[in-house]
Amino acid sequence: MKNSVKIIQSTSVMMLLILSLLAYGQTQKLPNVVILATGGTIAGAGASSTGSAYTSGQVKIEAMIDAVPNIRNLANLRGEQIANVGSQDMSVKVWLDLTNRINELLKGPDVDGIVITHGTDTQEETAYFLNLVVKSDKPVVLTGSMRPSTALSAEGPLNLYNAVAVAASPKAKGQGVLVVMNDEIHGAHNVKKMMTTPVQTFQSPEEGPVGSVIFGGVEFFNNQNGLNTVNSEFSVEGVKTLPRVDIFYGCADASADLIDYMVKAGAKGIVIAGVGDGNMNAPVLEAVKKATASGVKVVRASRVPVGVVLIQGEVDDEEYGTISSDQLNPQKARVLLMLALLKDRSREDMQKLFIEY
Repeated sequence: MKNSVKIIQSTSVMMLLILSLLAYGQTQKLPNVVILATGGTIAGAGASSTGSAYTSGQVKIEAMIDAVPNIRNLANLRGEQIANVGSQDMSVKVWLDLTNRINELLKGPDVDGIVITHGTDTQEETAYFLNLVVKSDKPVVLTGSMRPSTALSAEGPLNLYNAVAVAASPKAKGQGVLVVMNDEIHGAHNVKKMMTTPVQTFQSPEEGPVGSVIFGGVEFFNNQNGLNTVNSEFSVEGVKTLPRVDIFYGCADASADLIDYMVKAGAKGIVIAGVGDGNMNAPVLEAVKKATASGVKVVRASRVPVGVVLIQGEVDDEEYGTISSDQLNPQKARVLLMLALLKDRSREDMQKLFIEY
């Protein structure tokens, strides 16, 4: 009888232990994160660990994941190779493919966040594009590296680890599209590549980063400005291409005939990377006035890295038919203008978009 009681007690203890472990497993359930790879330096390889020469996009995404210690402790991970290019070769087609895949994945309950590995040269443009067209408040995080995978002290593995931590964090929900590099979290609207080669190249000079991530520890202390994701009016569903928008770089004695050439070549919009407050010389101003009169939308941005381009500042926007980029640099102004041109809009409506987004 005593033995039977002991057996029953042992069985009860074992059952309690199993139930406790099951309950613990449920509370420790990991989020599901999909990593979409596009190539770039983070997947690059070179002949020397100390040389500057390398080839982008040599390492496939599964190998990149497997090379990061403990990354699978952060989330259930799977990778997809969307493209395999250096970001100097990033294209509208890849943007559209990325957007469609992200929106498809995030519709389902089985995906909690997205990480995108990307080259740094055009990362801010891709981030801003996705910020306008992703239709979910789930985390979407871009990352990359300034050093290839074969380099001494390559920072790609830690950047990828931290990006997964942010994409897996409930704190990142509703924050818009983010860029995680060098232990910092940046909003897509504000982030800029400020240096050619150092690892601290990505900065948000006007607003500062929105958070930090130290070895997977995620903290947010700011929100990015501008409408984005679920609050954005823009959609590329069913869109196969975007209207052509060119960038004119302002300088001393700039040639006005370049504006005429852009119009003749089929540009539906032109962004002026103007001097100072989005300014340009008299011949270029007259060429711009002619372009806007023909229906081409012209946005005044600035080649200066930091600052707002004032409406009705040195240039009379009403007289010349131009639009201020507000805080957006030329490359991001081009992104917004391409999307805005998918619909027929007045100059006034366009100007409102550049203030809101």
